Amino acid sequence: MKIYFVTILYILFFSCCFVSCEGYLEPEIMSEITVEEATSEYNYVRGQVAHIYGDIKSGFLIIDGAMLASASDEAEHTLGTAAIQHFNRGTWNEFQNPDNVWNDYYRSIRKINKFLISSDNVNLDHLKNNPDQQTVYETYMANINRWKYEVRFLRAFFYFELIKRYGGVPLITDLYSLDDSFDNIPRSSLADCIDFITDECDAAAQALPPRYDAGELGRVTQVAAMALKSRVLLYAASELFNNISWASGYTNTSLIALSGDRQVRWQSAANAAKAAITLAENNGYVLSSNYKAIFGLNTHTNNEVIFFRRESASNSFEKANISVGFDLGNSGTTPTQNLVDAYEMNDGSKFDWNNPEHAANPYANRDPRLALTIATNNSTFKGRPMECWEGGQDGPPITQASKTGYYLRKYVNEDLNLVTNQTSTHSWVIFRLAELYLNYAEALNEADPGNNDIKTYVDKVRQRSGVNMPGLPSDLSQSQMRERIYNERQVEFAFEDHRLWDLRRWMTASSVLTAPVRGVQISKISDNQFNYNVTNVESRTFLPKMNFYPISQNEIYINKALVQNPLW
Repeated sequence: MKIYFVTILYILFFSCCFVSCEGYLEPEIMSEITVEEATSEYNYVRGQVAHIYGDIKSGFLIIDGAMLASASDEAEHTLGTAAIQHFNRGTWNEFQNPDNVWNDYYRSIRKINKFLISSDNVNLDHLKNNPDQQTVYETYMANINRWKYEVRFLRAFFYFELIKRYGGVPLITDLYSLDDSFDNIPRSSLADCIDFITDECDAAAQALPPRYDAGELGRVTQVAAMALKSRVLLYAASELFNNISWASGYTNTSLIALSGDRQVRWQSAANAAKAAITLAENNGYVLSSNYKAIFGLNTHTNNEVIFFRRESASNSFEKANISVGFDLGNSGTTPTQNLVDAYEMNDGSKFDWNNPEHAANPYANRDPRLALTIATNNSTFKGRPMECWEGGQDGPPITQASKTGYYLRKYVNEDLNLVTNQTSTHSWVIFRLAELYLNYAEALNEADPGNNDIKTYVDKVRQRSGVNMPGLPSDLSQSQMRERIYNERQVEFAFEDHRLWDLRRWMTASSVLTAPVRGVQISKISDNQFNYNVTNVESRTFLPKMNFYPISQNEIYINKALVQNPLW
């Protein structure tokens, strides 16, 4: 594969620039090193870790300026020529994939493998042998050891991002030398990949602190390691990783599915989620009473957020996604009616377009998360009412007006003046406590239906201050509870890059992602009266083979041991 040839270049560079063959073998040279030189090496290694953290992807503008939500039933991207549309039209394949992250993540994995070797070669002998520098020496050594576990977590995280797309992938934990062959590295089984990731999570959880002080926010914690384990085991128990019926004739089933007792996997997923919850709660993580604040300026200090990627100050996300009706807005990722209809009435009942009262005022008395996630017609946004009606400032026939009648509010900083180029920081949430609660409820509903904890933990998410939705009914069957949990995940995690993967792992993508994307046509009757008409905006394509991504054909040409995914 291409990634391994680049590895050679890194090894050569590393040999010349960092681990000078003579420098670390000559005792005389080691004893001559100064404090400044030791610190310089230490800072170099610290910089390597920062560089690896920088490889974590945020989902703000991830594909040609679009969010992945626009490849699901959550959203439609306004620009019809954007690369994200290949997913919706079904025009992606092993030669063209807008989300082909294979090389990116293997490049990151290679950096980590390199770091795990190079960090053992940091020469701190001058500090070690100096009685006046013992505190510095011990601090440096402790930090280097901790960084090893941080990057091992990141390697596990990157492998998870690969397996949720491709199934089993080559597990590479060493650097390759010039004598190694790079054209015969097979994919590991899905089971081996999951075991590797969870083992790395366990190792990191043993070594890392549960939280950091303000100066270290954003680093991997023990809780983050447990959160990743929870997510991985939930996927491992889900339908896609346990059902090969869709992959007719595919003989390499160990690459895409697991064998053995699935109920054991559900129980393991429930146990992992509960362990992560207990650890998080014991260390001060709580559900936020301000849902919007989870995704605002202070995401990095929010006590619900477990792990995140913080971006540098910019206004690119706002320019991409606020309505074209505002200066410099481009509409971008626009929520669908499919998503809007998933938000319940505030009494816990379903919204119903056939109910005249609902249809006349469709955004009144709804789950509060709707208004905090989506800018709807006549809602206040950036100091004025949204005019999504035909002829309004945010509606058709204006070029690039939303095709669905909705605009994104989540993650958007409405206070920025784009004309004067005001900017702000944005933090992409990767793990938060609400996910652990819903992971636990979903897994427990499959492992032990009727367990009281199922309703308890869904209700914790629904009933927290600031959301205040009623608890679920106490007499739900297992299948009814499953549907409520699915719906809860849809609204709670909208635009957080869960939906597309949830639909795949539940194996509902073939039905949900082939249903028409719907929007609403709005006509203005009077100042505060409007007529709403639900329409189909777009037909989409999702074939069974799309449950997993195809491996790029270029990679298969290079590495003959790679087996393509089914039906591609």
